[in-house]
Amino acid sequence: MKDFWRSCGYRLLERTAAGNLIVTDEFIRHLLHSPEMTPIAESGPAELALHEALLAQPRMAVSAAQLAAIEDEDARSNYEIWLRFRARLMAHETLDASYRALFEGDGVDVPPVFVQQLTQIMLRHVIGDDATVFEARAAEMLFRAQRIAIQDDGQVMAADDETVERHAIAANFGTLGELLKQGGATLRTAELDVLTDARADDYWQRDESHDMVLALTHGEPGLQALCNVLQAWVSHFIGSPVRVTVERDIDDANWVWHVGLDAQASSVLNDLFQGHEVDNERMARMLCLFALHFDEPSIVQPVMEGKPVYLAMAMDDQKRLKLKPQNLLLNLPLAVAS
Repeated sequence: MKDFWRSCGYRLLERTAAGNLIVTDEFIRHLLHSPEMTPIAESGPAELALHEALLAQPRMAVSAAQLAAIEDEDARSNYEIWLRFRARLMAHETLDASYRALFEGDGVDVPPVFVQQLTQIMLRHVIGDDATVFEARAAEMLFRAQRIAIQDDGQVMAADDETVERHAIAANFGTLGELLKQGGATLRTAELDVLTDARADDYWQRDESHDMVLALTHGEPGLQALCNVLQAWVSHFIGSPVRVTVERDIDDANWVWHVGLDAQASSVLNDLFQGHEVDNERMARMLCLFALHFDEPSIVQPVMEGKPVYLAMAMDDQKRLKLKPQNLLLNLPLAVAS
């Protein structure tokens, strides 16, 4: 068993008998220690006093007068946003329910960084302490944008987009394709290594560096690991087991429902389903097709009996992949609300 992503605050949460997460005061304090909320040397007395008061009583009500007293306009805005986020966390009995509710109604009204943090925590929970190294790295794809490179031999490689940008600037490299083109030597120069069984210990030692490349080619363990992560994600939130498999194409006779895992794939799947022509450039960006199978037929609408939900992911024209795991919470053909 390996512990990983320790800084996300997962270990500060409690668990219900049903396996859901409960927000604790210690977790809220953890959020107050984020770079955005930690006071700086220039922080005024009112900001310092509010921060200290919230650390002492993380759930305390904050009045409009207390907010207005904060000296710095940016700091005042940060507290308004943070308090709205705290309200979202405390609006439901479990973090699981609060997370799902973020995407319902009028849509997300908190910054992406908060959504990404909660997504990471929920993924840490659903893949568990026994996750393989490939599952842990694949799960990163659901809360951190990836840069995709398709090598000459057809291998699909995913690297953390932010990490690639950082190394590209530092080492004067251009794109991930250039980083990968030379093979191992260039990867070592850029401190980006391809994840393999032999490099498993490397990942566990730098799991929060986000600097290991995942191969997503058919037959590689990374792609199967992504299937495992997706099925664990869906199974947890709908409370019923599912299976996710890699597919080569869609049999039109069985195509009843689909969910794009990102904006690009959603657009292509919608066009194909409606019989519209999709040009070669857009099709070339499609990276993988999956089929989601429900083990319990009663969980889905009658029209879905014996049929899968097709899933797909695609990179954009900048070779970036931005998965939206919330699509799997809101767009499945469930018989009843989960």
